[in-house]
Amino acid sequence: MFEKQIGIDLGTVNILVYVRGKGVVLQEPSVVAISVRDNRIVAVGSEASEMLGRVPESIEVSRPVRDGVIADYVVTEAMLRHFIRKVIGRNPLFRPQIMMSTPKGVTSVERRAVYDAAIQAGAKEAFLIPEPLAAAYGAGLPIHTPTGNMVVDIGGGTSEAAVISMNDIVVWSSVRVGGNRIDRAIMTYIRRKYNLIIGEQTAEELKINIGSALPLEEELTMDVRGIDQVAGLPKTITVTSEEVTEAISDSLNAIVGAAKQTLEKTPPELASDIIDRGMALTGGGAQLRSIDQLLTRETGVPSYVAENPVACVAIGAGRALENIAVMRRFLPPV
Repeated sequence: MFEKQIGIDLGTVNILVYVRGKGVVLQEPSVVAISVRDNRIVAVGSEASEMLGRVPESIEVSRPVRDGVIADYVVTEAMLRHFIRKVIGRNPLFRPQIMMSTPKGVTSVERRAVYDAAIQAGAKEAFLIPEPLAAAYGAGLPIHTPTGNMVVDIGGGTSEAAVISMNDIVVWSSVRVGGNRIDRAIMTYIRRKYNLIIGEQTAEELKINIGSALPLEEELTMDVRGIDQVAGLPKTITVTSEEVTEAISDSLNAIVGAAKQTLEKTPPELASDIIDRGMALTGGGAQLRSIDQLLTRETGVPSYVAENPVACVAIGAGRALENIAVMRRFLPPV
């Protein structure tokens, strides 16, 4: 009765926390700044994110979660503890129940690391839910019925496509391509075409402000500042939306490929449901302009962006925890 139930989307780029009865109460970058001298955590979340590429050698800014799995266990545990305390207070009377999301394609060792991190960070009980299942639940799809529900979750480190029926995943495909890979593709394109070195944050701004999966009717432009590779001096150039579309096409093709692979493996009865209902797009990558049109064109299946796509996994994890009596038997063993 007094225990808090918390759903956590432990993402490569952002961490989102859902609290039962309150909804999503926290969304911050999964970034940690550490002092190299004494190994002390200097900043977590938004504060640490602002330091990316802007700090001296005495401070190391890193993302402890890469491609949806824990790359640095100690830092991840400290980050989780920080965010859990932020949500429930420093010394809660009752330890919370936590449902954490993990990519469907992780190994049992990687799954165990996420579970241990949740327990060490203060959970009384922890459960793990595959991201596509949580995303479908959070997007409001009727996953408890014997019908085909398809979701394409485009995260920061991985993109996963899955068909869900009766509270479980029937078929799925995964690629380690997401928002971060798209940002790096933009950086590489700008360096090759203009001999200009730009940072990850600048590449992300380009993607958000003028990026599109398909060419736009009205071309957008944006001024970009970076370091000229030849002269070694700061320089400003103007980049068009068409150039960004060209830069990210290979990454998007990999995501489309995962959706196609999933559809090829789908049983015919479920496939007919998906053609009727369409596929839901979730995750931060679903916010890219025209990505739903690209998937519709390439797969022949209607696609639409779910409501609040960034929060779908956290909401789904929280709802699964609220319905744990039913969901427990469909969750992977730890």
